[in-house]
Amino acid sequence: MNYRMIIKLLGRIACIEAVLMLVPMIVSLAYGESVKGFAVAIAVAVVIGAAFELATRNCDKRIFSKEGLTSVALCWVLISLIGAIPFTVDGAIPSYIDAVFETVSGFTTTGSSILTDVEALGKGMLFWRSFTHWIGGMGILVFMMAVMPMSKEYSMHIMRAEIPGPEAGKLTPKIQRSSLILYLIYIFLTIAEVVALLICKMPFFDSVVHAFGTAGTGGFGIKNTSIGAYSSPAIDTVIAVFMVAFGVNFNVYFLLLIRKLRTALFNEELRWYLGIVGFATVTIAYNLRSVYNSVAECFRYSFFQVASIISTTGYSTADFDKWPEYSKMMLILVMFIGACAGSTAGGLKVSRVIILLKSSVVEIKHMLHPRSYNVVRVNGKNVGKETLHNVLVFFSVYMMILSATCVIIGAVDGFDLITTFTSVATCISNVGPGFALVGPTGNFSIFSPFSKILLSVCMLMGRLEIFPMLILFYPSTWKKSGQF
Repeated sequence: MNYRMIIKLLGRIACIEAVLMLVPMIVSLAYGESVKGFAVAIAVAVVIGAAFELATRNCDKRIFSKEGLTSVALCWVLISLIGAIPFTVDGAIPSYIDAVFETVSGFTTTGSSILTDVEALGKGMLFWRSFTHWIGGMGILVFMMAVMPMSKEYSMHIMRAEIPGPEAGKLTPKIQRSSLILYLIYIFLTIAEVVALLICKMPFFDSVVHAFGTAGTGGFGIKNTSIGAYSSPAIDTVIAVFMVAFGVNFNVYFLLLIRKLRTALFNEELRWYLGIVGFATVTIAYNLRSVYNSVAECFRYSFFQVASIISTTGYSTADFDKWPEYSKMMLILVMFIGACAGSTAGGLKVSRVIILLKSSVVEIKHMLHPRSYNVVRVNGKNVGKETLHNVLVFFSVYMMILSATCVIIGAVDGFDLITTFTSVATCISNVGPGFALVGPTGNFSIFSPFSKILLSVCMLMGRLEIFPMLILFYPSTWKKSGQF
């Protein structure tokens, strides 16, 4: 294990976070609010960054898969611990464990909150909460690769660990250029949403923070009733469309930029994703015909909530916990599925679901015709055995962690089955709201400190595709292999 290189990377990430926290600090100054919390956090980050950089000036820069996975996991833990400091120092969230939960929820783009009155927070804190979504959406290490030169020896290991999906792809042969392109697309779509919301007469500050939440598919609202507070069909529609858009694999947008329209539009994962959104929207709208007064209202609330849950954003315009059982079950289903790989969304990912379904069909065909040759194909290409194996292992581990965490939290806190199950499911899928006590009108303040820590780990696992976090708890990870 190349410990010195991992420490160097942690130091750089701390410095980058210090620079990023200057933005909410400026917002706080603009609104005449205290900046003590941000000043302390920036000072801590700078000290850590400088100390780590000085301690690793002449280190060996070679790292491999193990170091890449470990670095990514530790970096996300570090930015969450530092990012929680402003909330506690300024008294917005007195408990540091609660502040860490809120910050982890922000960076992992989950959107689960312990706050009972979000409107009591100052503008700077509200901005920082939503800004963490935007930073974490594309990945802070991907951002670092976009703005800082990094060695070919380890950049791909980092990208594989941080980009969600069964396979990490490059847009161009150069990793840094790929990262930069991803961020430029990300920034363009964010600005486009801000402009669209301004046209819909949403205030400028509100437009920016909601665009951050949509872009990162995080869902931290600045109103106690989330997007429902605006009571605007136009705002609902704009945010819903952009939630679906940010759930699309960013490779599709790149293909559109280079005018490979046919390849982009006929992407199999994209067609499945939009098909699931369409099916869920129509069937839930039909199921809601006794809840709302018109067909238009049924579709409005149905489309928004489906877009919010499948993209794992978590905004709400209605208390869907009071919807009919079919609607709630469908929302839970799309919660697990999630959006496309290579997007800012969480969940299992549509690509994995496609591979799992097609693998099942191939297995049935093989049982019926043992001598037949059947392969899993996605986008006209054969899916390799390694990818198939990875998807099956990921799904198995995902379900085991979900089940084990539900049992532990159920034993510790003793809440009802729906509350316990959906709280864990929404955290590991990075969605935000669940059902029952953690529904759109509830929050996560009800859980014990131990459960909040465990749910925070689940959020990190969900954002980093489980294995980078699990590797931290594997004993052989920390054994030295080679001289560095």
